Amino acid sequence: MVSETQLINKRIRLRIPKDYHQEPVISRLVSNYGLTVNIAAAILGANAVGDGWFDLDLQGTTAQIDSAIAYLNELHLEIWDDSQTSSW
Repeated sequence: MVSETQLINKRIRLRIPKDYHQEPVISRLVSNYGLTVNIAAAILGANAVGDGWFDLDLQGTTAQIDSAIAYLNELHLEIWDDSQTSSW
């Protein structure tokens, strides 16, 4: 069982549509939700024509990560979590 203050890691893949390229989506995961975010991999065109894809390692409490995922869902971003990594 994980305590409320214990840090956990969660890996997600996130698609950022071009409409969000000027929004600090990943930065907000740190500043608003207190997560440590490591960008493990990314694909983003130099002139930001298409969508961006980010593999992110998130570290925080379960509540912080759940709140951050809820925020990403509110933006209607595509998210795959580490339970779906076989399809990456």
